[in-house]
Amino acid sequence: MGLHRFRPVPSGRMGTLWTLASIRNAALLEFGCMGHMLYGRVFLNRTGVVDACKLYATHIDETDIALGDTGRLSRAVADIARRDKPRVLFLLPSAVPEIIGTDIPALCRELQPDCPDMRLLPFSNGGFDIGQYRGVQETLLHLVKTLPQNVPKTPLPTFNLIGSCADLFRFQADAGEIARILEGTFRIKPLCVMTSATSVEQIEQMGGAHVNLVFRREGVPAAEQLQKQFGTPYLLARPYGIQGTCEWIEQVAQITGITPDRGYVNGQRDEALRLISPALPSLRHLREQPENGRLSVGGHADVVKGILSFACGELSLPQGMCWCDSPSMADEDIPYFTEEEWTQAIESQGNGLLMASGEALKWAGRNMELQIANPDTVWRLNPYEPPFVGFRGAVHLVSLWINENLRKQ
Repeated sequence: MGLHRFRPVPSGRMGTLWTLASIRNAALLEFGCMGHMLYGRVFLNRTGVVDACKLYATHIDETDIALGDTGRLSRAVADIARRDKPRVLFLLPSAVPEIIGTDIPALCRELQPDCPDMRLLPFSNGGFDIGQYRGVQETLLHLVKTLPQNVPKTPLPTFNLIGSCADLFRFQADAGEIARILEGTFRIKPLCVMTSATSVEQIEQMGGAHVNLVFRREGVPAAEQLQKQFGTPYLLARPYGIQGTCEWIEQVAQITGITPDRGYVNGQRDEALRLISPALPSLRHLREQPENGRLSVGGHADVVKGILSFACGELSLPQGMCWCDSPSMADEDIPYFTEEEWTQAIESQGNGLLMASGEALKWAGRNMELQIANPDTVWRLNPYEPPFVGFRGAVHLVSLWINENLRKQ
């Protein structure tokens, strides 16, 4: 691994940890160094994930590594089963056990008979061979392959939201806006918000939903698995902007066969348009001054794409440099930038609008309110902050852009 001034691309292990850590009535045991879990817990606390999955680490020493001793793991499993009695215990290797080839699945099969009331569910991705988002993808898929039960569809229509995980910035607010719009438009409620607001029991009931709404591309394999197993259709989309949200609602209506409440949708659309209308003349002025109005965006590829569709599509703001934070998601429109490339890109855009991670904005001395991605630099304890998606997200984004323009003046 090379030297980095800022955070390198996180490993798949971190993606797995951030996906599992918000699941209630579960525990997670890492077979590895104590410090790994301590740092992971700090990140989760700062993102607002509290009182969910219980997190443990075994610690390892030279004897464990040299002799392949797994006694610590066995004792920890027994202790967690006795003290906490979680419904499921996730087991995750850290880098050292993964590299030396510790067979965690075999250990789970060996220990499972001693824990009849606690399911042992092993995960891999402890090494550095895959990145964060691949870890999220494989974890979501593994969960839906193993936990959902054969249940009938719910009497009233319900949905699963797949891909709302703690690694995304402001994940709770965005999931809340999705649920609000769907309940008002279709009278449908979430069965499982996977995984930012869910429990083991809710994951077990996922087959009862009438539609799966995939919030990020990493959730597609999980949705395909649920479609194969339960026949549940799915939609991959993140609704940004006013027009974009209306189009997303029509897609949901088409895939579910439920007629939307046009009065509710029109009321939400008109309210959003009314709220942003005073700022539209100033936005037109930004279009005439691209050196100030050029919008540069860096973060998760789906987030970058959605924000650009609203800013540069609906509102016609000039586009600056845009990039994603994962090489596996790069394409011609949104390339992946290394640390050196995104720092150069930010410097090249001068006084334009910049939306990126907290560490990038802090380094550049820019407005931290325009953060759209992790890594963060502050605590996020309030799950009710304004979203970026949906009708309220559109109003929030316009407010950020117009006030940033005033601040620079």
